[in-house]
Amino acid sequence: MILKLKPALKDYLWGGTKLKTDFGFESDMEKLAEGWMLSCHKDGENIVENGEYKGMTLSQVISVCGKDILGTNGKKFDFFPILIKLIDAKNDLSVQVHPDNDYALSAEGEYGKTECWYIIDCEENAELIYGFNRKISSEEFRKRIENNTFLEVVNKVKVNKGDLFFIEAGTLHAIGAGILLAEIQQNSNTTYRVYDYNRRDKDGNLRPLHIEKAVAVTHCEPPKYSSRPMGEKEAFDGYSAQLLTECELFKVKNLEITEKAEITADESSFVSLLVTDGEGKISCSGEEFEAKKGDSYFVSACGGKVKIQGRITVIETRV
Repeated sequence: MILKLKPALKDYLWGGTKLKTDFGFESDMEKLAEGWMLSCHKDGENIVENGEYKGMTLSQVISVCGKDILGTNGKKFDFFPILIKLIDAKNDLSVQVHPDNDYALSAEGEYGKTECWYIIDCEENAELIYGFNRKISSEEFRKRIENNTFLEVVNKVKVNKGDLFFIEAGTLHAIGAGILLAEIQQNSNTTYRVYDYNRRDKDGNLRPLHIEKAVAVTHCEPPKYSSRPMGEKEAFDGYSAQLLTECELFKVKNLEITEKAEITADESSFVSLLVTDGEGKISCSGEEFEAKKGDSYFVSACGGKVKIQGRITVIETRV
């Protein structure tokens, strides 16, 4: 089974217009900050656009079909395991942190959030915040928040197209202005803001900060990981593949198809296919789609062979 998914769109104040102009998303909203491309989260669910389940949410399809379509790995999770987004940051996002599972399940009733960012495109000299530039104590972190000097100890990184940032729960971070990225994360919408540039929402109110919770969950140290993908690019007949990251939560690859590629959805996991560039065709289970930049597909576990043709770039995610 293959399902084409309609994204859930968000108009956060820092967003831009590239999801409209470059990815073809249609919306009456002036800004599009995020497109939730694979989501069963209550704050933004995907709607199926094809087949017998057309018009249903992805979570409704899972309820009808059973958790077998998630695969043996996917069925291990209490909730749908991941959430995938496209993010267009015209302006800086807040400096923030996400809790781990234990803290989030206790305090928020949902998973924590470990995530990764794959830089699809960026403006020259764009940068982001990724951990600290040295190890500090939680007490120093709190004091620097209070006296507005904590930006002196954060780790700022200039980004390039193709970079991969693995962000464990507890890592202080912020996407900077001029960055377009794909985010693969745990299925969670819990964020603790540390700093928001004193910005006000559409109603003129300062957006809330979550200092106590942030201090409680933040690892006040430099990041453990580089900004490079985990694997080298490998050439195959008609396409190349690169392992971006792999952990106990998700495995992510970037596929650059010049002619054709074939992958398999086996019994271990469903497969998410997110088109980030180009156009072509995707076929599976007797269905064929004219695929283009901004399309998102869910292939059920045991969905079998998936054929991708054309000049098209796809992020493949499994659990």
